[in-house]
Amino acid sequence: MNSSYSPSPLDTLRATFRALRHRNFALFFAGQGVSLIGTWMQQIAMSWLVYRMTHSAFLLGLVSFSGQFPTFLFASFAGVYADHWNRHRILIITQTLAMIQALILALLTMTGMIQVWQIVVLGLMLGTIAAFDIPARQAFMMDMIEDREDIGNAIALNSSLVNSARLLGPSLAGILVAFMGEGICFLINGISFLAVLIALFFMKMKKPFERGKVTDVWTGWKEGIKYAIGFRPIGSILALLSVASLTASSYVVLMPIFVTTKFHGGPQTLGFLMAASGLGALAGTLYLASRKSVLGLGRFIFIGAVILGSAMMLFSISSHLGLSILFLFVGGFGMIVEMASSNTILQTIVDDDKRGRIMSLYAMAFMGMAPIGSFVSGSLASRIGATSTVFVSGIICLIGAILFARQLPGIRQLVRPIYEKKGIISQTPDV
Repeated sequence: MNSSYSPSPLDTLRATFRALRHRNFALFFAGQGVSLIGTWMQQIAMSWLVYRMTHSAFLLGLVSFSGQFPTFLFASFAGVYADHWNRHRILIITQTLAMIQALILALLTMTGMIQVWQIVVLGLMLGTIAAFDIPARQAFMMDMIEDREDIGNAIALNSSLVNSARLLGPSLAGILVAFMGEGICFLINGISFLAVLIALFFMKMKKPFERGKVTDVWTGWKEGIKYAIGFRPIGSILALLSVASLTASSYVVLMPIFVTTKFHGGPQTLGFLMAASGLGALAGTLYLASRKSVLGLGRFIFIGAVILGSAMMLFSISSHLGLSILFLFVGGFGMIVEMASSNTILQTIVDDDKRGRIMSLYAMAFMGMAPIGSFVSGSLASRIGATSTVFVSGIICLIGAILFARQLPGIRQLVRPIYEKKGIISQTPDV
């Protein structure tokens, strides 16, 4: 008699979505699912609006820079508050403010009053909101998940949600922009925030941990920075994530140029190309969600960065739309595997009392480096062209992956005692 057990498709499905058994996370998952579609619609519509108004690669980079630079500037300080304030309340405040920003943008656009400087100012507003929202939201993941063994699955599912929206949002935006203009996308995004706000209000939070009030933000900030730099696994993971985010932003911000000059398309083509990247990312997150352990994710960080860098180089030299869609699919897969694996390891190894600060540094690496990459890419593309800019970005990403791979054995040795202490492993693992 064969005693081997092969899980059924239903068992596999349950394992893939096991974090949804936590009520608060399920509510958050549903609310974010609606809201993030609107977020991606706004991002694509804004890029197309700026390029339609200016036909300037530099201004495309500047607008993207304005929307993301505050995250780089303020996120590490916001992380101190995420460690000391009620994260649930922080999210209610930040999501409400983000809704107001989207509605203002919609009003200005639909009344024909919109100007580039207004887009820059509203981008700075949204970026500042995100600086406080992202660290709190990332750290809040542990507040919603009661069983620590499900945290990796929750992070992967949350990433799959982001990238499902990344798949649907750009496609819907392309259609709506073509027939109704950019303003309707901004309006839909503003309304979509109601979904996540309703989810937050219906959560049943346990008595929050008494973190106390922040008395010295500067001291808290220095403590978090010292912890991240002093513990090599955290520093190395954040360094590679910064490089990946910095370089990947080049093809995102320059996409309207590729669409119009290389593929001779419009907003629909832009939506399809961005959706291809989102579909690849979705495939990557579903794969990670199906994994039962955090073991081996260090290797996936390296592999994801290699895939991303290679895909950017191939996309930059491709002149065939079908191949370009394929390369964007592969690049999206690589980026999300690198990003989600980094997130999971960080959430697993970080001290609880420093979680908000480390996740704020994660936000700086993932979101905060993007504006610098956008600004540099826009400036560089105006001199050497979009094709060369994206190709060079791919090379830099590959170099970062190789440098990380050289540190991986040492990282495994340092992470192993933490995994043993937390009961994740009982024998020598492969991190």
